[in-house]
Amino acid sequence: MIDVKDCLNEAQEKMDMALMYLEETLAHIRAGKADVRLLDGIRVDSYGSMVLINNVAAVTTPDARSIAIKPWDKSMFRVIEKAIIDSDLGIMPENNGEIIRIGIPPLTEERRKQLSKQCKAEGETAKVSVRNARRDGIDMLKKAVKDGLAEDMQKDAEAKLQKMHDKYIKLIEDSLLKKDKEIMTV
Repeated sequence: MIDVKDCLNEAQEKMDMALMYLEETLAHIRAGKADVRLLDGIRVDSYGSMVLINNVAAVTTPDARSIAIKPWDKSMFRVIEKAIIDSDLGIMPENNGEIIRIGIPPLTEERRKQLSKQCKAEGETAKVSVRNARRDGIDMLKKAVKDGLAEDMQKDAEAKLQKMHDKYIKLIEDSLLKKDKEIMTV
């Protein structure tokens, strides 16, 4: 027989994963401010293996409009520059022989709207994942009723699932509002 707690915990775990994925995705969307996480998706060839930039260099944000990359090995300058140029970041790095600087240009109004739309799409994907987790939980509870679970226990568990669903949808909307405000702030 299916345990109600296990069912609720499984649904909550899926909802947590959806929220964490959204937070991670939103962190990679450029909002006009310098953030070292913008470089997380960029890999460089270091001695035959593809590694993240922060594994071969110190990455810092000296101010709100730039990212500084100081490679530990001088031979990595060209490789890091090429990886940034080839990435979808859309920013040209500047190299002075000591540090690679990436200046984060202010976003245009059109680009802001585009990024806002992209955030909303990611948010909708996260909401769908939360709804699917709720649906899976309800299906599991219905099967449990057939296996001998009391109907009132099923109804209570469904109510808890709905509250959990509402909480996560609210968290997703809050994250989206925060990111949208960050993007639209000039």
